[in-house]
Amino acid sequence: MFAELTGEDIHYDKIEAPVDGFEQAVNAFFADELAVGCNVTVPFKEKAFVLSEANCNPEAKTAKAVNTLHREGNALFGYTTDGMGLVADLLNATELKGKRILLIGAGGAARGVVQPLLGSEPELLMITNRTLAKAESIVTDIKHDAFCAVSIEEAKKQLPDVIINCTSASLTGDLPMVSDGLFSQCKLAYDMVYSAKATSFMNYAKEQGARSAKDGFGMLVEQAAAAFTIWTGKTPETAGVIQKLRP
Repeated sequence: MFAELTGEDIHYDKIEAPVDGFEQAVNAFFADELAVGCNVTVPFKEKAFVLSEANCNPEAKTAKAVNTLHREGNALFGYTTDGMGLVADLLNATELKGKRILLIGAGGAARGVVQPLLGSEPELLMITNRTLAKAESIVTDIKHDAFCAVSIEEAKKQLPDVIINCTSASLTGDLPMVSDGLFSQCKLAYDMVYSAKATSFMNYAKEQGARSAKDGFGMLVEQAAAAFTIWTGKTPETAGVIQKLRP
């Protein structure tokens, strides 16, 4: 769909790499002189990072994982596009500059989005987690004056404008670590998980006073658009694609 929108002629297909043969599969793919790039799924994102570590974007270096590979000449470049996709989708719904943003969860999903979020110039970016030490380790790795680890009670005092669930809790219908009063000034509650119906996090946020709630389907499309731009230099219009593919 992106190719049709931008006038590109591409072939994009799935290749199943053996669990113990990822490097060989990548080498075989790029042996084709027409091969420009590929996306990488679990369980190979960490191996893709190792292959492209010398030429990675900051988000990939922080997450130590790569979901997009791009060949330029003889060099292999690695990217994590999830953060780009998240920021693009958030900006479709709200302003981020000068706002207070809270991330819930401190796993790989959170690590991959911190730097793009900081690039949007929030007043404050907070991160919380059941095990606060995990959140603190991300703050230690990504030193920035506007970035800090907080307890959920400390987060409530900051009255966040945007709250992002970076955990997978909604996949099982559970809630991440939240607290009554956390959403009292929230303009947008965002769940990285997506489904045909509102997630448990979205429902709770609305009940608690969030003005709007959104799931991560737009992020999925936007991160793919970011990869397409890396490969082609062209930026596709995503709104129609999101609308057409929306579950």
